[in-house]
Amino acid sequence: MTRFAHSALAALVALSTPFAAPLGFSQAAHAADLSVYTEDDGSVCGEAWVLNKITDRFSYQVHHVPHLPQVAITDFRNIRQHRYEPASDEWPIGRHYCRATVNLSDGRDRSIFYLIEEGQGFASIGDNVEFCVSGFDRWLVYNGRCRVLR
Repeated sequence: MTRFAHSALAALVALSTPFAAPLGFSQAAHAADLSVYTEDDGSVCGEAWVLNKITDRFSYQVHHVPHLPQVAITDFRNIRQHRYEPASDEWPIGRHYCRATVNLSDGRDRSIFYLIEEGQGFASIGDNVEFCVSGFDRWLVYNGRCRVLR
């Protein structure tokens, strides 16, 4: 293997690990200490990389979707995996359905529902996270009241 191939392989491995920082991390996501949250059930739902990805993407959403309050996620509580669908021959993508309560920078608590799809990250490297914060799905992407992710 050439030196370039070794470097490329190392970069791919680094990107595929769940502990690698996502590209495009914002300063707002770093400001929240997401390593401190309560009542995690021990599943992938409470892992720092998942919570950081949600926090970063939520920040992007509130700044780019018109008429949403300019708030940030400050804390996750009561993190639970409420359903797991393992990969199988009929459905090759494993899915973790999660729910939690988020505290927002305006002091309000909101329900959040999120889905972790195994192996569906960028270029099929890593996992994909889809989420919906109750009251913030202005365009009904996840149907009314985040129904798709429940």
